[in-house]
Amino acid sequence: MRSAPASAPAPALPPTDTSTAAQDSSAPTPASALQQHVRAGLSRPFKALSSMYFYDDEGSRLFQQIMALPEYYPTRTEFTLLTQHQAAIGAALRPQEPTEPFFLLELGAGDGLKTKILLRHLLETGAQFTYVPVDISEAALAGLAASLRAELPTLHVEPVVADYADALRLMASRPGRKAVLFLGSNIGNFLPEDRHRFLQNLALPLTPDDRLLVGFDLQKNPRLIRAAYDDSQGVTARFNLNLLRRLNRELGADFDLAQWQHYTDYDPLSGAVRSFLVSSRAQTVQFATLNWAVDFAAWEMIHTENSYKFTRSGIAATAEAAGFTVQEFFTDAQDYFADVILQPTP
Repeated sequence: MRSAPASAPAPALPPTDTSTAAQDSSAPTPASALQQHVRAGLSRPFKALSSMYFYDDEGSRLFQQIMALPEYYPTRTEFTLLTQHQAAIGAALRPQEPTEPFFLLELGAGDGLKTKILLRHLLETGAQFTYVPVDISEAALAGLAASLRAELPTLHVEPVVADYADALRLMASRPGRKAVLFLGSNIGNFLPEDRHRFLQNLALPLTPDDRLLVGFDLQKNPRLIRAAYDDSQGVTARFNLNLLRRLNRELGADFDLAQWQHYTDYDPLSGAVRSFLVSSRAQTVQFATLNWAVDFAAWEMIHTENSYKFTRSGIAATAEAAGFTVQEFFTDAQDYFADVILQPTP
């Protein structure tokens, strides 16, 4: 869920191109990119905004609260899974030769809370590796690197401020085994066709000796899934509505949050959780920065997020179609979540 994900129908892919843009003076600034995205997304017949824009300071704070909610099972479930299976996962990621060095890349490293379980285990078992956290946020990587220096002073760390594709191309030019991590349920934020393209792009620079670990949220009791995205305390609602508050602040919009509602549904047939912002009355919203206005009908929706849930057979088919085979499948005791080791197909 929600780590700068892709969402349908309009929200974009995770932010995997901003490092390139940062080096190109003709590329849009973050402010102008937001302006362009909002104008395009709210001009569509079915309005949509990307959940990548959830994460201003307040959005990040609210998401920390979400992860601690009793209804929100994914974070704590994967943490338990990694703790339980750390030895087997570590063995699957590292080369068979114990002394062979390798690179451990993490895409969208964040605060590294769950990753530190694997890092500690690999260090304790004498693995010879360099940890390469990849993120588009230099500040986030600096914070992670500082915490790693304090907690794991013997760890070799090479932070890379780049998009995922650029980072993998960079690492592909360096000899040695690579293990790539894409933890959390972020893969579920892609639409199926975007998910296929994303995994294909990950497969291209990898060799059959490399490995990819991906986190998948599994299909389960549909009421449990829906509650995780519409909690009883209303934190997720505040998180979703905060997107409108951000547009008010950064684009001079005049959204009246009292006239908007958070709505989530879950479709067990497709496995998709979909989140929306719903206009409770007919209204016109002005955007001072854009010198623009948008009309909303009563009960019209803005689609803000998708989060897909998976089956074992669906994961295997998704992997095969993108050029991978499932090597190992790790899950928790309740079969809520899976961390899956994928091997590039020769």
